[in-house]
Amino acid sequence: MDLDSTFSVNYQHRLRCTQDVFDPDNTTLSTLIDAGTDTPSNVYVFVDKGLADTNPNYLERISTYCRAHAQSINLVATPHVIPGGEILKSDRSYLRAILENISEAHLCRRSYVIAIGGGAVLDTVGLGASLAHRGVRLIRVATTTLSQSDSALGVKNGINAFEQKNYIGVYDVPWAVINDEATLSTLDERNWASGFSEAVKVALLKDAAFFADIETHAVAIGQRDENVSIPILRKSAEHHFRHITENGDPFERGEARPLDFGHWAAHKLEQLTQYAVLHGEAVSIGLALDVTYARLKGWLADQEQERILRCLANIGLPLYHPAMEDTQALLQGLAEFQEHLGGERSIPMIRTAGDAFDAHDIDEALMNEALHWLKDWSITHAETTKGAVS
Repeated sequence: MDLDSTFSVNYQHRLRCTQDVFDPDNTTLSTLIDAGTDTPSNVYVFVDKGLADTNPNYLERISTYCRAHAQSINLVATPHVIPGGEILKSDRSYLRAILENISEAHLCRRSYVIAIGGGAVLDTVGLGASLAHRGVRLIRVATTTLSQSDSALGVKNGINAFEQKNYIGVYDVPWAVINDEATLSTLDERNWASGFSEAVKVALLKDAAFFADIETHAVAIGQRDENVSIPILRKSAEHHFRHITENGDPFERGEARPLDFGHWAAHKLEQLTQYAVLHGEAVSIGLALDVTYARLKGWLADQEQERILRCLANIGLPLYHPAMEDTQALLQGLAEFQEHLGGERSIPMIRTAGDAFDAHDIDEALMNEALHWLKDWSITHAETTKGAVS
């Protein structure tokens, strides 16, 4: 007997942008958790150590908030602090500990895990929540420019393994994503600038007017002017959100990874530097490399490449790193990028801002030339651009 049938499942993706989510008067979180019953939902909270360290009363504020909204939230344990950054994703003992925490709290599939922090915390805690009972409800509270502009909006959860970025992971739609913009003021300079590379990326792929807006305000972004920076983060978040919900391939069943422009080199560079380069910095460098290749290939005009490089540098993002001098090792990222999805090699490229396409044949000799050209450009322009060289 042979049986074939097609079925679909409806998901609801939720994004909320707010200020100070744990102000007791802010009902954003409590409304998302409120099940409309007389019984509050069990909730377990994981907090990024970097956020907890820069906000000494943060854990108590979480507890105070939950007490103020006890009709919907039952905080089953003291908020649990875990390290942020790639160490969390690169040491599998942390994932095991997260699963043990969820198990010991006796959470069920109608309970909530809240992950608060940057992308690494959201990825790792999200993986744990998706594995426990085959899925405990996850709420991501994004607190960095990178997570708010991009990573929190996706439906991926994963950790690193076998010297590959996000080798172990699943697709699972979070219950909700909350961008808490009040936390951005605590970021250091590198982490502030880092997330805007993803805004540049999505603008180059989808929205020429948005890229022009980022370009116009690049210096102000680098100077942390929140009046221009937060609307740009929100616009980036919206683009990523709509891509997930409206593009038709949220779980990447096809061969293309359209939102991963600049990422084949970024992921490899992170590995080569033992994650000393932040993800957003690596994306900036990856974008710079790919637009340089596109210009050498004749796909992108000289002036368009110049605009993009200066925009990234004026934000305060790097365009080159000495680890790229091992060109053979870096170019292995092309094969790893292809292996991740399988099928034909498919690298996102652009002809100009807003005009994206997939390149299937990459001339590695020309990509090597692009590497050397980018190094020379970065050194030459280091004095006239912010962040040009890492």
